[in-house]
Amino acid sequence: MEAGDPYIVDDEIAGMHLRAVTLTEAYNSTPAADAEGRRRILEELLAGIGPGTVVRAPFHCDYGTYCSIGARTFVNFGLVVLDVARVTIGDDVQIGPNVQLLTATHPLDADRRRAKWEAAEPIVIGDNVWLGGGVIVLPGVTIGEDTVVGAGAVVTHDLPAGVVAVGSPARVMRAHARQ
Repeated sequence: MEAGDPYIVDDEIAGMHLRAVTLTEAYNSTPAADAEGRRRILEELLAGIGPGTVVRAPFHCDYGTYCSIGARTFVNFGLVVLDVARVTIGDDVQIGPNVQLLTATHPLDADRRRAKWEAAEPIVIGDNVWLGGGVIVLPGVTIGEDTVVGAGAVVTHDLPAGVVAVGSPARVMRAHARQ
C-alpha cells in the first residue's frame, strides 16, 4: 500500500483504518482547552508531529501512521489527509481551512475499479509553505519550500520553491522574494 503498489483493502488495512478513525474521533471530540490530551492523541495517531504544531479540529486521516507534520506548523479547521502513501508536511507550514491532501489513486480500467483495486503516491509539502483555504493537493505532488498556493487551487503537479501558484490546475504566477 505505502509503496504505491496496487492493493485491495484486507482485514489488516481495515483494522489500521479503524484505529485511525477511532483516534481522530477522540481527537475531534476532545475540548480545545485540553491541549495536552489532544497532543497525546496526535502523537499516537501520526508518524510524527513536531513541537509547537497546532492542528485545529476537525481533522481526518485514513491511517495517520503515514502522515508526519513538522515543527511550528499551523493546521486550520477541516484538514483531510488521505494518507494511503506517505504525507510529509514540513516545518513552519500554514494550512488553511478545508485543505485536502489526497494520495489515493484508482485505476482507469472500470473492471479493476469494480474489483476495488487502489494504489497511492506520496505527497511532500516543504518547509514554510502556505496552502490557502480549500487547496487540494493530488497524489505524487511535491511543493517546494517557501511556496504559496492560493485558496481553492488544485495542485496536480510539483511546484518549485519560492513561487506563488493559483488556479485549477494550479499554475505558477510568479516567484516571490524569499526572506
